[in-house]
This record gives sequence, structure tokens and C-alpha cells, in this order.
Amino acid sequence: MKKLFYLLAVCLLLGRGAAAQAPGRERLLMDFDWRFAYGHAFDPQLDFNHGTGSFSYYAKTGYGDGAAAPGFDDRSWRQLDLPHDWAVEVGFSPKASLSHGFKAIGRPFPESSVGWYRKSFKVPATDLGRRLALEFDGVFRNSQVWINGHHLGTEPSGYNGFQYDISDYLNYGGDNVVAVRVDATMEEGWFYEGAGIYRHVWLSKTAPVHVAYNGTFVSTAPAGAGAAVTARTTLVNDGSTAQTVEVTQEIVDASGKTVASSPAQRVSLRALARQELSTTVALPQARLWSLDDPYRYQLRTRVKQGGQVADRYDTMFGVRTVRFDANQGFFLNGQRVALHGTNNHQDHAGVGAALPDALQDFRIRTLKAMGVNAYRCSHNPPTPELLEACDRLGMLVLDEVRLLGSSALHLADARRLMERDRNHPSVIAWSMGNEEWSVEGNETGARLAAAAQRHAKTLDSTRAVTVAISGGWGNGISTVVDVMGYNYIVHGSTDAQHAKFPNQAGMGTEEGATHATRGIYQVAPGQSYAVAYDRKGLGSTLQEGWQHYAARPYLAGMFIWTGFDYRGEPSPFQWPANVSSFGMLDLCGFPKDNAYYLRAWWGTEPILHLLPHWNWPGREGQPVEVVAYGNCDEVELYLNKKSLGRQPMPRNGHLSWQVPYTPGTLEAVGYRAGQKTLTDVVRTTGPATALALAADRTTLSANRQDVSVVTVRLQDKNQLLMPTAGNDVSFALSGPGKIIGVGNGDPTSLEADKFLETIQTVRISKLEERPAENLAPENLTASVGTWAPAYSTRPPDVMPTAPQPKAYVYRGSFEVPALDPAATVTFFYRSLGPEQALYLNGQPLARNLAVSNKADSFVLDKKVLKVGRNELMVMATPFVKKHSWESFNTDPGLLQIVTPAAAWHRKAFNGLAQVLVQTTGASGTLTLTATAPGLKPATLKLTADKAR
Repeated sequence: MKKLFYLLAVCLLLGRGAAAQAPGRERLLMDFDWRFAYGHAFDPQLDFNHGTGSFSYYAKTGYGDGAAAPGFDDRSWRQLDLPHDWAVEVGFSPKASLSHGFKAIGRPFPESSVGWYRKSFKVPATDLGRRLALEFDGVFRNSQVWINGHHLGTEPSGYNGFQYDISDYLNYGGDNVVAVRVDATMEEGWFYEGAGIYRHVWLSKTAPVHVAYNGTFVSTAPAGAGAAVTARTTLVNDGSTAQTVEVTQEIVDASGKTVASSPAQRVSLRALARQELSTTVALPQARLWSLDDPYRYQLRTRVKQGGQVADRYDTMFGVRTVRFDANQGFFLNGQRVALHGTNNHQDHAGVGAALPDALQDFRIRTLKAMGVNAYRCSHNPPTPELLEACDRLGMLVLDEVRLLGSSALHLADARRLMERDRNHPSVIAWSMGNEEWSVEGNETGARLAAAAQRHAKTLDSTRAVTVAISGGWGNGISTVVDVMGYNYIVHGSTDAQHAKFPNQAGMGTEEGATHATRGIYQVAPGQSYAVAYDRKGLGSTLQEGWQHYAARPYLAGMFIWTGFDYRGEPSPFQWPANVSSFGMLDLCGFPKDNAYYLRAWWGTEPILHLLPHWNWPGREGQPVEVVAYGNCDEVELYLNKKSLGRQPMPRNGHLSWQVPYTPGTLEAVGYRAGQKTLTDVVRTTGPATALALAADRTTLSANRQDVSVVTVRLQDKNQLLMPTAGNDVSFALSGPGKIIGVGNGDPTSLEADKFLETIQTVRISKLEERPAENLAPENLTASVGTWAPAYSTRPPDVMPTAPQPKAYVYRGSFEVPALDPAATVTFFYRSLGPEQALYLNGQPLARNLAVSNKADSFVLDKKVLKVGRNELMVMATPFVKKHSWESFNTDPGLLQIVTPAAAWHRKAFNGLAQVLVQTTGASGTLTLTATAPGLKPATLKLTADKAR
């Protein structure tokens, strides 16, 4: 139970749900110490015989079988913490889905498309009478959940958060087991989506009368120096009798001071009833949430019963106004803000879709440094921690459902998204669909979009609704939505749409879609790379797209496709390309040159950037296209101190020169008002001679979840990045941390993102038995009775009708493959009788072994094991049934062979690689070392601090 409370403080920092110290409510992180194993999409034997029992979990309550049964032996499974994405761990295959990055999951791979998770936990006896629920922030995909063998439900979508009340199924004061079967066989999107419990899991505890799950909605109306804060709160009475409670609302500022409050409301709730309350609280001095000052308050809802606080529910919110204007664009707090947005999927190098919270922060900070102020969640509900990062760091969000529709299923999914996310000040609009090609331009689409929009307005009337549309402009969906979402100006005329619907606001929900590979400026035949100049991709160039939107005040701005590269959809390439090339940043977050175009015209700082690199051996005298991005008035280019001309920088544009290659120094000088203000220099480098390591943060929280993002640079003797280096770099980490992933941004790399120990299991087969007089060793070889298949003459589910022998000798065999010298072999034994003795290949393994409900394990001596056939013999006194419904174990267990992981390593791509380091719970110093043959190694010190 101690580990369940381990990160309680995180709940407060995240501001999600209620504060833990309230008497009635706790919200505990359930991410640690899960067990995981692959099942099978259609073979019951390979799926732990799940669904093969006489009664299924659909037929009778509590009949979860196989790995869903509470007594299932999962000791041989891999132990891991959440979030977890197993898709990033499997290999690549040209037979796999291109859209999912050729990862070997999906219908052709039934052996790696189903995963099982199990976790044991205790619940105190004092919790009896409270309401306890398991909350999953997201499981990809088609998850089924059991608690203590009871089937709780199925969630088909991989993106929805969901909750199960487990109060009536628990063993209070004892052990409980949650089992989750995840089936990622079928794709939900056309991009990499991961597989597994890739978001957080929580255990919530409340009094019977409490604030509902996602049960608050805070809206604000700034007026003068203050604001009116309206709190809508849904109360639930899960008790069996009517209850009367008092509800108060307080507003707490960022320092923890109460700055406003409401009078108590007296509420009577019938048994099993729900009721929404609405209260408006005057906030006398309101500090607005904005991009530069993302200040937040907390609404503290207290529910008192009999004078005692039964529940306290804290809701983070910001005071701000948002609106879209049909002629003037988007306004935040009454000021026009041009949306400088990017679309993003949810995966990152090294970890796939299972991003630690700190990595969410890293990605938002990286986008903001590029001048980005808006984030579109394409094309699915995000993890809550992403929105928390956007709230805290100052990033606007376009929040998106997975699929447009007006059926009860689709509307319920939209409701879940909106009720969960509507208190985030970063969320400025709801997107109800994306490129729904079959209905975009017809009447069916108009009806579906109108219905979805009406439904959204019943849940939140403070925000606009949009749909991202790539065709059929002027018809269908585009005729009914609040805000027209333009996907690519190549599909039509925004001016014509604006003229036809002058009262409809508009924004570019997708634009650009240029192809670029970081550090690649010339492509050899057969390479699946795109040059890093701004070239047309699926739509306009990046520059053409921004110039279009910047020139039209009626357009609120645009979202580029995309901010980060993402796995899958490697258009226009095929195998072995497995990562998209659309990003301004690669899969690691290393900037491509296009990112500097955005920094120049979206950022606020002076910027000047030259491309390409200046290492072109064999191209001496040949012209090389040199480009300057910047926001200077003029730029002058020099090659080896010789001027190649001075040009004025067009607004929202760039400059270029054709320069015959000569090794040396390329220098750009930027001028403002005639004065030299900036320079950027690109030099011809020597070969890589050394490694260098740099971390985004060097002091981390020792909480088993915090992460440092470490950049690996390959440098020449002058400490210049060697821009074409691809050396294989190895990594070692000491101290209270672990490496959780590596990457390099190469969209064609088929290298592993993770290096994990391998686990093989070997079952005991051909189990036979014969009677024995006792457990004396001589009974192993005594010729008493004949061998028969075990339990064939005395089925374990039948009461014996005749006296049983005093003991039995069981004999079984197993095959051992050739073992790695560092491998360990563990036998997880399950008792076959009240008393027993075990022998392996004739050698004693255990004597006088009593029955164990928890079972026993033995690390086997590899000198006793043989490659090939081995024999296990067990002598045991028989179990005796006292009741007909009793059942006894007949499986002696299995062997687990664990082969240690290979050393962490990754080839650099164009001079760079990335390592993700995570703390493991203790305070101390972490030391990361990088080595490569022929290069000077590098060492980086990080600090893990429990006090953070």
C-alpha cells in the first residue's frame, strides 16, 4: 500500500481532481509495479487459456478466467511501471502497417497485438463504506478490465478516459488484483498510436456523497479589475439513503491564499441521485491567464455533512476570455492574437506514445521556443498532462474528438472529452472532426456537424466549435460550423468561403505539410530522405502558407502540419521509412531548418540562421543553395570573408544565394536600420573526435517518473557539431536512475528505441504420476506402481470415492535452449500437495516443502540444467477435498529464463542523438557516460532530489 501513496503530492501539483488530505477523498497514482505479458489475438492457449472456462465472465459474475482470474500466477511476467507502450518495443516489419510506422503489431501479428497487465494492491479495512474507483486516462486499445475476477467493462477507444466503480468487488483489509487485457489488433487512426496502458491509472476514494467524476465546470467573466466566476458542480449520492449536505466554494490563488468564497448551499439528495449546483463568486482582483502570464486559480469545493468535510474537490482554472471574430480573427482577453499553431501527434523518440509527464513539458517548451503559441491535438483527445503543461506554460489548445458523429456513442465520447477538459484555460475551441472526406461536402456531413455542434453547446457555450475540412468548401460541413477549419489552401479559396459566409470565423487547421529531413540537403538515389529546404509537400510551402494567413485579418492564424515528426505516415516514402518528415522538429525535438523560419516570423527575438552545413567534399566549385532565415532588414553573405552580396529580407520570407562550394567559413551578417545586429556562421568541420552531453534539466525529482532529456553531440576538435556524423554511441548510467529510451531523429532508422531484458517461459510437459508410500528419496527410483498421466484416474474436480495413496511421485520434462552466460533461470513452483519435495535432473531442489498459497520460486543452478531435455520430479502428499466445490492446483509451474538487455546504444544521425533518463525513486547522483570507438567519451552528472 505504501507505493500507492508514493506520488500523492503529484496529484496536488497536477491540479487534477481533489486534494488528498481531505477526509473523504483521496486520489492515488497506480502506475507502479505492474506485471505484463503478451497474450494472443485468437489462440486461447497462447492467451493464457482466457475465455475457455466452463462459465465465462459474461455468463456469471466473478468468473474471469486465465490471466483475468485473481489466483493466476503472474510471477514470470515482466515487471514494469506505467505509462507503457509495447508497440515501441517490438521490431519492424515490411509486412506491417505503413501508417503505424511498420511496427510489428496489427492483424498479421497476433502474437504481439494483445497484451495483459496485472497489479496486486491492498485496500485498508477502514475504506469499507467509501466509494472506490479505478480511473484510466487512456489505454490503447479495446481494453477489458477485471477486479478480483469480476469483469468491469470494455472501452473500445484508445483515447477516452474511463472510470469503473469497484467498491462492491473489493477485499477490504486484504489483497486485490486488477487485470487488463488490451487488444491493439485494429488501428483507430492512420498514424502511430502505440499499444498498452500508455497513460496514467488512478485509484480514487470518496465518501458516498461527493463531487462527480469530472464534476465541475468553471467559467469566468472578467469585468474591470475583477471577475465573476461561475462554478457548476455536480453532486452524487452513491449511498442508500437520502442525505443533506452543505456545499461551499472558495477561490484560492497561486500562493494558496483564499481570495473569494460563496455562502454555503444546503442540498438534499435522494439515494443514488445526482444534482448540479450553480454558484457565482465575485473575484475582486483578477489576474488574467495569458500566453506570457499563465496564471491560474483553484476552485475549492467543500461538501460538509454533519459539520464534517465529506469531500473536497479542487479545480484549476484561469480567468480569461476567448472569442473568434469573422473579420478580425482570434481574441484572447480582448486582444487580437494570431494563432501560430502546430498540429501534433502524441509520440516521441524512445518511448512511443507512453510519454512521462516531464516529456510533455519538454515538448511544449520546445514549441514555444520556436514561436508557437497554439497546439492542435491531432486527431484525438490528448492525455490530461498535456493540457496541464499547456495551462502552466502558456499554450493555446485546439482540443479534438477522435471521430465526427451524432450517434449516442459519438456524442458520449465527445461529452467525456469536454467534461474532462473544459476547465483548462488553454483550451480555446472544440474540434469535432478532421477531414471526414465521405461527408465533408454533402448534406449528411452538414447534419452530423450541426448535431455535434449543438451537443457541444449544451456542455460548453463559452467556446467555439470547428471541424477541419480539406475539401468541399462552401458546402456540407463548412456551411454549419462556428469556425471554418481550413486544411490546406490548395483545396480552395478562403476568400470565396469568407465572402459566401461573412459571419463565419476561420482559421487554418492544417497548412504547410512540407517534407524535410533534419540535416539533409542533397538526396542520393534510393534514399528515403527529403531535403531540408522549404519545398512543397502535400500542400503549399511553409512560407506560402504563412504568407497567405498573415495577409488576411479575417483568418485567425494557422496550425502547421506538423510541430514534431511522428512515427508512421512516412509519405511520400515507403519501407524502410517509418517516420513522417512533416515536422518542424524531428522525432527527438531537434529543430530542422524550417523551425528557424518560424522563429523569425513567429518569435519575438532577433534571429538569423544559415543553411546548409558547409561540409561538401567532392563538390568543390559546384553551386550550393544557401538560405538565410531571419527577421533582419537586410542580410549580407560572406564566404571566407568575401562578400557575396547584401539583400533586403522580405517580410515573412527568406533569402537565398547560389554559392560555389569552397571549404571554409560561410557567414551571414544581419542589419537593422543600417546597423549590424546579428551574425550566423557555418564552418567546414573536421572529422568527429569527441562526444558531448547536455541535459534540458540536471536536477530532477526522485519520484520514479521525472525525466531528463539528454542531447548527444558529435564534435570535431574545435567543438563544432560534425553535421554528417553517424557513429554508433553506447550509453551507461549509474546511480538512482535508468535509461528509458534513445533516438536520433532518422526517419529511416530501424534501430531499437529500447534495450530490454528478454523473458522466455518454459512449461513442464508430459506430467505423469505414480503412487508412493512416503516422501523418502528412495521413492524416486522405487518401482512401485506404473506411471500414468497425472490426475487421469483422479480428476481434481471430483470427490475421491476410495482411499488415496499416502503420496504421489510426479514426473515431467522441459526443454532448455542454449543459454546466455549471464542468463538466470527461475523455477516458479506451484504446490501439488500439502507436503512435497522437488528434484531437478536427480538433484534435490527442495525438501520438506510446505504448501504455499503464494507459491515458491527457485533460482536454478545452470550447472544442473542441461541444454535440451530436463526432468523434474515432485513427491507430494495428496490434497484431499472436504467440499465438492473445492479445486486444487494441478500445474507444477513454469521456468522463466531472463537474458539481460544489451547495452544501450544508438547511431547518431547528422551529428545528434538523444537519451531519456528517468529517476528510480532514491536521491543521489546519476552519472551518464557516452562512448564510441575512436571518440573522446563524455560524462554528464544529474541530481535526483526527493525534496523536489
